[in-house]
Amino acid sequence: MQNIQSSVATQAPSLTVSNTKQILAALTLGFALVLFVGFAPMEVIHNAAHDARHAFAFPCH
Repeated sequence: MQNIQSSVATQAPSLTVSNTKQILAALTLGFALVLFVGFAPMEVIHNAAHDARHAFAFPCH
């Protein structure tokens, strides 16, 4: 019987690049939300929130 042993070195993927991308994506999304809501008329914001509540079957009246 032959006894063959192989050794494979595995390296964990770098998480710093992934974390950096997640942070940048969250900041970009947050900035976009603040920008769009900040310049939108109040009625548009109210209607969007109202429709979202109904979409999730959450009663509001």
